[in-house]
Amino acid sequence: MKSDWTFFSNHSHVLICLAQNPEAPLRVVAQTIGITERAVQRLVDDLEKAGVLKRTRIGRQNHYELQFDVPLRHPLERHRTIGDVLAPLLPGKGNSEGS
Repeated sequence: MKSDWTFFSNHSHVLICLAQNPEAPLRVVAQTIGITERAVQRLVDDLEKAGVLKRTRIGRQNHYELQFDVPLRHPLERHRTIGDVLAPLLPGKGNSEGS
């Protein structure tokens, strides 16, 4: 039987989407990830409360900014930051393809 698990969590998928497009409507993020818009809203709320994501209202849309210097939460990863994990996946943030 084939397993459909992914390496990254939906929290990570939301961060990756918003890092790539900080003005993306949450509806688009939901479609990209393959979950409901309400689920994305809950994940964004979690990430804001954790200090990983900042939301700023600009006109009629939201702008999202990742806080790359926030340490990961689990004791096994606490010595690394959000940026350490996500930067290699994002163009221009430290990977060999986008640098």
